[in-house]
Amino acid sequence: MNWIAVQPYYKVERKLNGLEMKTIRDDRIMYLYANKIVTAHREFEIEDVHDLSFRQMGGDEGILYLHTKQGVFSYTLQGDTTAFIQSFRDLT
Repeated sequence: MNWIAVQPYYKVERKLNGLEMKTIRDDRIMYLYANKIVTAHREFEIEDVHDLSFRQMGGDEGILYLHTKQGVFSYTLQGDTTAFIQSFRDLT
């Protein structure tokens, strides 16, 4: 099955190693299919997703929120989410 839209996002992890703190950025991709949204560690059936929303945090960074039956899941990202959100809304 081919995806309809993709949205890059990232996860930041901070690790303390002795006296040194390292910040690790893990770049990931969210895929929108006709029947589901797939992230690095989760899958959401389209009928379980109520809405997607985006909140700008500064510059071109922000948080994409997936409002689902299981709760709200947040994903940090850079760039424009307009095409991804519009593709989702076109499906529902």
